[in-house]
This record gives sequence, C-alpha cells and structure tokens, in this order.
Amino acid sequence: MEKGTIVRFDDVRGYGFIAPFGGGDDVFVHANDFGDQRHAVAAGMRVSYEVVQSERGLKVASVVLESAPANGPNRSTSTRSQPLSDEEGECDVLAVGQFESSVAELLLANVPTMTGAQIVEARRALVTMARRYGWVED
Repeated sequence: MEKGTIVRFDDVRGYGFIAPFGGGDDVFVHANDFGDQRHAVAAGMRVSYEVVQSERGLKVASVVLESAPANGPNRSTSTRSQPLSDEEGECDVLAVGQFESSVAELLLANVPTMTGAQIVEARRALVTMARRYGWVED
C-alpha cells in the first residue's frame, strides 16, 4: 500500500485528492471509499491506499485513515508558550517535522489549489531556508 496525505477534501461534493508521500500526481478519492469513516475525513489526514489507473487518471481502489487531521481540534496551532519581545532577538527552534507540518497546514489552509507535489516542493525549500537561519534542528 502507498501512503500519502489528503490535500483537499470536499464533503459536500463527496471527493478529494491524496498527495503521495513519494511525490507524483495527486490521487482522486471518493468519499464512499472511506466507508463509515466518511464524515471524519479532512485535509491533512494521513492515509494508506491502493491506487489504480482510470480513464480520468489515478484513483483510489482502497483507503485506510492513519491519523487525525493535522489541524484537528486536539492540536494547538501555537508552539510558543509566551511571545518573545523584540529585545530578546531570539526565536523558538523547531524540530524539522514540526516545521514541515506547520508549513503544510499553512499552505493547505491558505492555498487550497496547491497540488501535493507543489506543497512538498514548497516545504522542502522552506526547510532549507529555515536550516540556514537556524529556525529548525534535526
């Protein structure tokens, strides 16, 4: 089974798209593919899936939810316990994975038309920049 992240999902229309972790074209997924979990599906969730080629492109043959949405209700959107003053001249250093998740959430929320591949490339470039500035650590 392949793994990926749901990058767009419209519960009203009943479909969405998965960005494969390994890159490549987004994969179409229908709400019915999730069975009883259909109403729990949201952008940012990680999934395992099998893919087939259809007349219109790649689509899911079977899918399993692996995580709650990255921007779900149990997740804090801030990692800072208190704001830094301008006098301190420092910033929080994040783990690379935490920074990548924050970037993906930001892009999904603000640029819903981005493909999974575009999100992966933007995230990669931003991590490179963040390393140069000392914003992240491995």
